[in-house]
Amino acid sequence: MSTEHLSTEPSQACAPTTDFCLRLARAHAVLIRRLDSALGSYHGISFSDYQVLYYLSRAPAARLRRVDLAERLGLTASGVTRTLLPLEKIGLISREPDPRDARVGYAVVTPTGQELMRNARSIIDQISHEQLKNVPAAELAGMAAVLGQLAGIDPSNS
Repeated sequence: MSTEHLSTEPSQACAPTTDFCLRLARAHAVLIRRLDSALGSYHGISFSDYQVLYYLSRAPAARLRRVDLAERLGLTASGVTRTLLPLEKIGLISREPDPRDARVGYAVVTPTGQELMRNARSIIDQISHEQLKNVPAAELAGMAAVLGQLAGIDPSNS
């Protein structure tokens, strides 16, 4: 019969803030995996693709400077470029130069991209509801405020 080495030191609980961050990271991974699977099955896009379409659709004239889109997505400028290329290739977004400044480029959601985003929203809404149906609305609002604070979200970049 083998014996396992058992630590004689008491297990140390992590700080509440660390526990929150660990749980947030795990919940994020679980939710993204579920959203990616559903969106991929029904619409052939990932949740990251949906987020691009979502932010562009909400912007004035359905377009954002690439740097502003990168901020909303939490990506670098090169990261947003890599994210946008496949969406451009399949016609969901397009590039638009700034007529006054050649250094500035806009990402613009196409009508096809708008339609796909509207159709995909029902899946997002359904999964979000299923995952959070037992959480009271007041708690959701509080958690949303905390997450917004962590993400640096304000009315100008939501």
